[in-house]
Amino acid sequence: MKTLDDLLGEGVSGRRVLVRTDLNVPFDKANPGVISDDGRARAVLPTLIALRDAGARVIVMSHLGRPKGAPDPKYTLEPVATRLGELLGSPVVFATDTVGASASAAVGALEDGQVLLLENLRFNAGETSKDDAERAAFAGELAAFADFYVDDAFGAVHRKHASVYDVPAILPHYAGGLVLKEVEVLKRVTENPEQPYVVVLGGSKVSDKLAVIKALLPKVDKLLVGGGMCFTFLKAQGHEVGKSLLEDEMVGTCRDLLSEAQGRIVLPVDVVAATEFSADADSVTVPASEIPADRLGLDIGPESVALFAEAIGGAKTVFWNGPMGVFELAPFAAGTRGVAEAITKIDGFSVVGGGDSAAAVRTLGLDESAFGHISTGGGASLEYLEGKTLPGIEALEK
Repeated sequence: MKTLDDLLGEGVSGRRVLVRTDLNVPFDKANPGVISDDGRARAVLPTLIALRDAGARVIVMSHLGRPKGAPDPKYTLEPVATRLGELLGSPVVFATDTVGASASAAVGALEDGQVLLLENLRFNAGETSKDDAERAAFAGELAAFADFYVDDAFGAVHRKHASVYDVPAILPHYAGGLVLKEVEVLKRVTENPEQPYVVVLGGSKVSDKLAVIKALLPKVDKLLVGGGMCFTFLKAQGHEVGKSLLEDEMVGTCRDLLSEAQGRIVLPVDVVAATEFSADADSVTVPASEIPADRLGLDIGPESVALFAEAIGGAKTVFWNGPMGVFELAPFAAGTRGVAEAITKIDGFSVVGGGDSAAAVRTLGLDESAFGHISTGGGASLEYLEGKTLPGIEALEK
């Protein structure tokens, strides 16, 4: 892949550079328009600053949420433009459409060293279309704005979308520093990880993580399972799980995985079980084998945290994806916090696999610098670990 450094070496002063970023940031549910975690915006700053300072006319594009291929005020990127300007220390121009009159006028008026953010890519059906011609047509409109293309949106490289896959087929294309770093880190934890290697998986469903479990199980010393997905494994061991999240159709698969792992899959030994999914619900810590029929597990318990921390403590490489419980609700955040803190203390290399795990690090106020790497791409990270070809990476390599 050609890199951002290659592009800067060629000279970009006065040239228009189209940069695919991942500004799909979360917003505060209680305060619409207020960004609750700007980590993804901060992650792309080095690329934007390098281009700006080199005199490029920078055209930034991103998606936000999942609008239905048409404008939706709920998913506007305008607040993100404001925050991006604050982070860059200079105003970011905002176009109220993606390839329409506003975008065309804004691109035409750009001066050297200015940054423009286009409105949400997914307000256009062509961005996510499965029809190659429709997607290519939209890509052509985007590409017409610029001389060069840079992809620094690792969180979107697993999508065969117009801005990720089709635009680089039209323009000279380069990988941004964030994409290069993510690929380097993921190679490190898949191709030749330093042993002992411990993987920590959480989140809701076994089915979402099945492929990555199968891919990593032959490589790991321990695979620690928490979050909602642990209850399907507990059911596979013959335990009742009350009203906890359960994928009945995956119980047999989990039983097979436990047999194959020969003790390397480690499950919680206690859980925090509540009467309902609420911060105000009555909750009690019980053995994982004794979850009451009228309760649901919402976090791993303190004995499980200690068990997981012991396994993590001896590791030289740790990959973590998925919270241990409903960390957004204070009574059920201790499991995720305890495991995360254990990961920060290892004498080795740790990777937080993006998504909810990265959000948990910031929500719980943990020191980001204590982790080896915090990925910006949850789904992309998992698909890379599964061994899948990522369309965005494939496009950059052509």
